[in-house]
Amino acid sequence: MSQAPSGHAGRRNFLKTLSSGALMAVVPLAGRTAPVDADAVRVDGDWAVSLDRADRGIAQAWFNKPLQQPVSVRDALPAQGLGDAVTLDTGWTASLANKAFFTAPEYAPYRAAGNVKVPFFLQPDTVYVGAAWFQREIVIPRGWAGRHAVVSLERPHWETQVWIGGRHVGRNDSLHTAHIYDLGTLAPGKYLLTIRVDNRLHTDIGSDSHGISDHTQGNWNGIAGKIELSARRPVWVDDLQVYPDVRTRRVVLKGALGNASGRAGAGRLTVTGGGAVHKIPVRWDAQGGVFETAVQFPTDAGLWDEFSPTLHTVSVKLDDGSAADVRFGFRELKTAGTQFMLNGRPLFLRGTLECCIFPQTGHPPTEIGEWRRILKIARAYGLNHLRFHSYCPPKAAFDAGDEAGFYFQIETCWANGSTTIGDGKPVDAWVMAETARVLKAYGNHPSFMLMPYGNEPGGKNHSAWLAQYVRHFAAVDTRRLWTSGSGWPELAENQYHVEQQPRIQQWGEELKSRVNARPPETVTDYRGFIVARKVPVVSHEIGQWCVYPDFDERSQYTGYLKPKNFDIFEDKLDASGLRALAPAFLHASGRLQTMLYKEDIESALRTPGMGGFQLLDLHDFPGQGTALVGVLNPFWREKGYVDAAEFSRFCGPTVVLARLPKRVFGNRDTLRAQIDVAHSGARALGASTVYWRLESSGRVLDQGEFAVAGVAQGTGVPLGAIDVKLGAIERAAKCRLVAGLRSPQLAAPVENDWDVWVYPDAPDTASPVKVVNSVAAALPLLAQGATVLLGLPPASVRPFETHPVKLGLSTIFWNTLWTQGQGPTTMGVLCDPAHAALADFPTDAHSNWQWWHVLHRAAPLRLDLLPRSVDPIVRVIDDWHTARSLGLVIEARVGTGRLIACGFELDGPPASDPVSRQLRRSLAAYAASPRFTPRTALSEEMVKALVA
Repeated sequence: MSQAPSGHAGRRNFLKTLSSGALMAVVPLAGRTAPVDADAVRVDGDWAVSLDRADRGIAQAWFNKPLQQPVSVRDALPAQGLGDAVTLDTGWTASLANKAFFTAPEYAPYRAAGNVKVPFFLQPDTVYVGAAWFQREIVIPRGWAGRHAVVSLERPHWETQVWIGGRHVGRNDSLHTAHIYDLGTLAPGKYLLTIRVDNRLHTDIGSDSHGISDHTQGNWNGIAGKIELSARRPVWVDDLQVYPDVRTRRVVLKGALGNASGRAGAGRLTVTGGGAVHKIPVRWDAQGGVFETAVQFPTDAGLWDEFSPTLHTVSVKLDDGSAADVRFGFRELKTAGTQFMLNGRPLFLRGTLECCIFPQTGHPPTEIGEWRRILKIARAYGLNHLRFHSYCPPKAAFDAGDEAGFYFQIETCWANGSTTIGDGKPVDAWVMAETARVLKAYGNHPSFMLMPYGNEPGGKNHSAWLAQYVRHFAAVDTRRLWTSGSGWPELAENQYHVEQQPRIQQWGEELKSRVNARPPETVTDYRGFIVARKVPVVSHEIGQWCVYPDFDERSQYTGYLKPKNFDIFEDKLDASGLRALAPAFLHASGRLQTMLYKEDIESALRTPGMGGFQLLDLHDFPGQGTALVGVLNPFWREKGYVDAAEFSRFCGPTVVLARLPKRVFGNRDTLRAQIDVAHSGARALGASTVYWRLESSGRVLDQGEFAVAGVAQGTGVPLGAIDVKLGAIERAAKCRLVAGLRSPQLAAPVENDWDVWVYPDAPDTASPVKVVNSVAAALPLLAQGATVLLGLPPASVRPFETHPVKLGLSTIFWNTLWTQGQGPTTMGVLCDPAHAALADFPTDAHSNWQWWHVLHRAAPLRLDLLPRSVDPIVRVIDDWHTARSLGLVIEARVGTGRLIACGFELDGPPASDPVSRQLRRSLAAYAASPRFTPRTALSEEMVKALVA
C-alpha cells in the first residue's frame, strides 16, 4: 500500500493541472447529449488498413495514398489475424509480478518458438501495439450542403487522428468516450477519410489499468461500436444535462449550443417533457452559447431505483431542427452518517467488479443486449451494483443499467506500478480531462451513481492531489457521490470510502486471517471500523477466493483471447497423474469458495450502518497470474457447483442471518443463536414471523418460530434469539440450521442456512490399534504386524524444497503467481464421504468449516515420494501452478503391518477438540475392522521419506 504524502506538493500539482489546456473540457455541465439527426449514416464495416510498424505514416503522408488490405473495422485487429505472433520478446501492456516463466525449467516447453504459452493471462494469437491506419471513401450528398460533416467513432482504442481529403482534422485521446470530429463544410462528392489509431501508452495511465491491460481485455488496436457520419447544422445543441429534483419532480435543464458559423445569433428552443411543451429564447455568440430552463413533471412521477427503475424523457429542439433528448430517472443519492440514502431510504450496495473481461472481442460490448444479459445474471445472484475497475464502459452498459435499476461505480485508470498520480506526470491532466469527458458523455444516466479517480493510487503526493480531485468534481457534479480512490486513500474530502480493511483476508495476511487462524463462527462484523468513520464505507474487493481451473471451459473461447494458460495447468496436472481428478478438484474447491464468499458477504451484512461491499469477483479474472476467483467463468456462465438460487440465499435485498459463536458442539451443549436480518428492500416490513429449524440427513430435529412487530431497513437488524438443546443427537452429525422470515410485504419467505456439527460427549473405547506420533515409533510396530495410526506433527512432515505448501482452511487468495506464493497455497480437501474410514466422521467431499480444527494444525504428505497407486483417504488439492499430489490421510501395507498415516497429530492437546477426537475415533474404528485392507505396499524407506 502506498504511503500518504505530506500534502503541499500534491495540491500544487493539482492546481498546475487545473491551469493547463488539458482541462478545457472541464465544465459544470456533466452529461452527454444523444444527437437526434436524421442526416446520419453508419460507415462501419470494411475499411482498408495498414499497420505502421515503423511509425512512418505521418511523415510519408499515408493519408494521401490509398491503403489496400480490407478488414472489418468494428473488430479488434488482432482478432482478425493482424499483428505479430506471440514470442518471448512480445511487449505486453501489463506488469508481470512473477518472471519465473522466462527462466524456470518447468516452463521451458512453453517458451519454444511457435508454442509460446504464457501463464499470466488469456492470450491472443497475434499482438500489435503501434499505429494502424484505416481508410475508406465517403460520399457527401447534395442535401448536406451548407452543413458540417461530422464523423463519430464510438470506442476507439486508443488515440486517434483524422484526415479528410488529406487535411488534418484533429486528435483525441479519450479511452472511454466517443471521438467526434468536425470535418467542416464539404461540397457534395467523394472524399478519402483516413483514421490513424494508436494503442501505445502515449500517456502512461498505469499498464495494469483494465481499459488497456493484457491482464483483462488485451491492448487491442481498432474501433469498436458505431462509426457514424452525420450532417450538423451550423448552430446545434452540443450538450444537454438534466438535474432532477426528487421532492418537487422538477427537472432543471442546462445546455450548451455549438456554433460553427462564426456569427452571433438568436433563436427559440422548444422544450418537451412532463406532458408539456414550452419555448424559450436562446442566444449565442461566435463561439456558442448556453441555456437553462426547467420542466415540471407530475408530482407522482415515478422514482428510479432497483425496485422500480422508472425512466423519463426530456427533449429540446432549435428552430432550425437541431435537437437532443435525454432519458433520465428521478433519483437522489445522499448520505446520512455512514449510510447511503437513495430517494430517502437506506441503500446497501451488493456489488461485484467488472474488469473489462470480454474474451470473445477484447473490448466491452457496445450493444445493449449483452449488458442486459450480464445484469440479469448479476441480479439473479442478489447483486445491485457493479464497480467498473479502472475503466468506464460504453453507453450500452449505462442504458442497460438504467433499465435494470443497477448502481454503477465508474473509474478512469489505475495509476500505480508503471506510473503515479499527483506527481505532475501526464496522467494527472489525462485523468482530469477524462473524468470531464465521462461526465459529459454519461452524466445523465441514473445508473451512474459513484466515482473515484480509479483504483489503488500510487505516488508520494497522491493523497493531496486526490483531495483536490474530489473537491473539484463534487462541486462540478452533485448528481453522484465522489471518493478519492478504490482501496485508498481515506480522506476527509471523500463523500464515501472504499476500504480494504473490512474483509476476511488481507494482502499478506496469509494463514493469520480470521478464517485460517481462528475457529469458525458467524459473529464477527465490522461495526468497530464503521463507527469510527463519518461517511459510508464500501468494503474493497472482498473475497478473491480461487477455484480450480475448469478445463472443459476452453471450448467456449472461440474469439480473440484464448486460454493457453489452461494448457500449461493441464499439462502439470497430467504430469502428476492427476488429470482425471480435475472435475472433482473443480467441484470441491468451488464448494469451499462458495462457503468463503458466504461468510465474507454475511460479515458485511451483519454490520450495522455499513454502506456495502464489492466482490472480487462474481466471475473469473483471467489475468494477473490467472485469478480464478469467480463462481462464474469469464463469460458469466455457471461452473456447476453453485447456482443463483443458492447464492441469493445469502446475497440479496433481504437476508436472514444467524450469529453463532461456534459451529462445533457437543451433544450436551445448547446451540444458541441470535437471529438478525439485513433488509434493504423498497420499504420496511410490518408484522412478520421468524421461523427456524435444525435438520440433519433430511430429518427435522427441532423447530420453532416467533413474531416480530416489524423489520426496519438496514443491516445487522436484530430479530430475536433461539436456544436448541442437542441432547437427542446420539451419533456424530452434520446439521443444518435454517432460519427464515415471512411477511405480507415479501413476495415469498426468505431463508438462509448454516452448517453446524454435533459430536457425542463419550469416552474413547479400547482399541487394538496403536496410535503413535513418529515414524520411528511406527516402524517397529509395523514390523511386528501391528495396525498403526500414525499422527505426524506438522513440523516433522517432509516439505518441498521449492514452493513450500502452506495449508489452511481457506482456498488460495487471488493466486500464488501474483502474490509470490502467499498462503494458503492449497484449495481444500477432497475425500469420499462414503469411505469406511469416515463412517463415523460426517463430512462432505470437500472442505467445510469443521475441517478447520484439523487443517490449521496439519501439513500435507508428499505423495510424489510414494507409488501412484496410493489413493489417499483424504487428499489435499494443490495450487494449479504446481499441481502436486498431496495427502492428508493415507493408508498402506508396510511389511506385515497396516498403516494409516496422517499429516496431523492424533492425540495430546493439539487433538483435544471435538472434531479431531471424532476423526481419530472414526479412523481407529476403520483400522480395527475387517474392511481395512490397504491395496498398496510401502517399504520402510518410503515411510521414512514422509518425514524430514
